[in-house]
Amino acid sequence: MSEQVAAPGMTHSMPMRVYYEDTDAAGIVYYANYLKFAERGRTEMMRSLGFAHSRIAEETGILFTVRRCSADYRAAARLDDALSVDTRIIAIGGATLSLDQQIRRDEETIVALDVLVACIGHDGRPRRVPSALRAALTSPASCPRTRATRSGARRSPRCR
Repeated sequence: MSEQVAAPGMTHSMPMRVYYEDTDAAGIVYYANYLKFAERGRTEMMRSLGFAHSRIAEETGILFTVRRCSADYRAAARLDDALSVDTRIIAIGGATLSLDQQIRRDEETIVALDVLVACIGHDGRPRRVPSALRAALTSPASCPRTRATRSGARRSPRCR
């Protein structure tokens, strides 16, 4: 059973640039690198909420692993493109986080990802989502520098 996030639509946005190392010989981003971009976006979303992966592992013994990921590649990014990795929590299960991630160039979605992240212990067995993290992810005020309003007021560029 999963719990819907209390602030649906709240999105963390991480700006980034495509570097030479991200591309193939034609200057187009190699398809597997979008998975790296998405990982960075998830990591920075957690960090912005005060939950660095290293701290969670130290304090709770909980690690995060991707259990499932599907990617819809819609367009190619190229060398020097300015992109954003937009991450939105869709649902929180007992031991999982369901996320929607969009990698965008301007307003165009170039890759859409559906990701299921599982919480595990050092032994590889499932663990519950930490209660403090669950509370942060379900609170409308969880995004730093975000005004929690029901009217849809503009939030910070990092969280919308």
